Amino acid sequence: MTVQSRCATTPGAQTLPGSALSLGGADRQAPTVNPFSLVDLQARKVEYLRVSVTDRCNYRCTYCMPAEGAQLVPRPELLDFDEIAALVRVFVSLGVRKVRLTGGEPLVRRDIVRLVERLAAIPGIDDLSMTTNGHLLAELAAPLRAAGLQRLNISIDTLDAAKFARVTRQGSLDAVLRGLDAAQAAGFAHTKLNAVALRGLNDDELTDLCAFAADRQVILRFIEYMPIGVDQFWSPDTYLPVAEIRARIAADWDIAPVERSDLPGGGPARHWIGCSRSAPGRTVQLGFIAAVSEKFCRMCNRVRLSSTGTLRECLSAAGTLSLRDMLRAGADEPALRAAIGDALHGKVDAHRFDGAVRTWEPMSAIGG
Repeated sequence: MTVQSRCATTPGAQTLPGSALSLGGADRQAPTVNPFSLVDLQARKVEYLRVSVTDRCNYRCTYCMPAEGAQLVPRPELLDFDEIAALVRVFVSLGVRKVRLTGGEPLVRRDIVRLVERLAAIPGIDDLSMTTNGHLLAELAAPLRAAGLQRLNISIDTLDAAKFARVTRQGSLDAVLRGLDAAQAAGFAHTKLNAVALRGLNDDELTDLCAFAADRQVILRFIEYMPIGVDQFWSPDTYLPVAEIRARIAADWDIAPVERSDLPGGGPARHWIGCSRSAPGRTVQLGFIAAVSEKFCRMCNRVRLSSTGTLRECLSAAGTLSLRDMLRAGADEPALRAAIGDALHGKVDAHRFDGAVRTWEPMSAIGG
């Protein structure tokens, strides 16, 4: 019997539902039929837009920004809510169906609930989600859910409070756990926990994180540390490849890959299911994002909009098209659509991350 079938038939095990993963319920508008399709030069269909709503963050994670914080852009240079909504509508008109709000930390953006409400009202968005460090989620989870946010990714790299404070420099594990509780109480489903795997920091907690996710019935995703950032933190001493992550988990869990074509919008994660050897019936849904060791570029279906309105066609490229400047100069929707399409035809076939090639920007400015 395979790991997947054994897990699926074990009492109390989590299954990998199909229709149960449909998002939004009866209150969501049906997507509009769209004649447009946004494709890049390699004929990859782009249906997923990540929108950075701010470059500010209330944490200073060691792998993301310097201890003193990144250099911030003046607030007038940030997209305002009207501009964000206008650009999201343009992307939706081009076939984007999945929109994720990122940062910096999106919850530090003033009136973020109001922005979510505006975006949730745009017909054609099937999946509206957010990636957050969770620090402010205890008070904002219920309002965000009521405003129309459908899913959450919450960053938790370690379950050790002292380690957590060290890696985030000014974060609180207790605050994040209360945020996760609030999210589950507010009715968020299919929540994902994001854990950046770091050698020497949390590589001894990988199985503990699996148990935590299994008990909370959330999806756990391990992310390879990418050579991105303005400091020298990335090195062979901190980088942990996904193959080693899986090997360490396999010491305590039976794990096997599964197909997850049912997930809306797709994404770079390879999906696995794990079954605990020490606690029969305890299962966990896992995702592995291996940007460096197992490139996922051929499956890329996403683009990024920076907090200042620059289109980033690839995570590893800064981008040159300022949609903000076009908007502020009075560009209409056809002009914006044409500019986006042209930019996508210049998208590289793959990033060049290999340890020797780096992106010298803080991840907080890129938008994750």
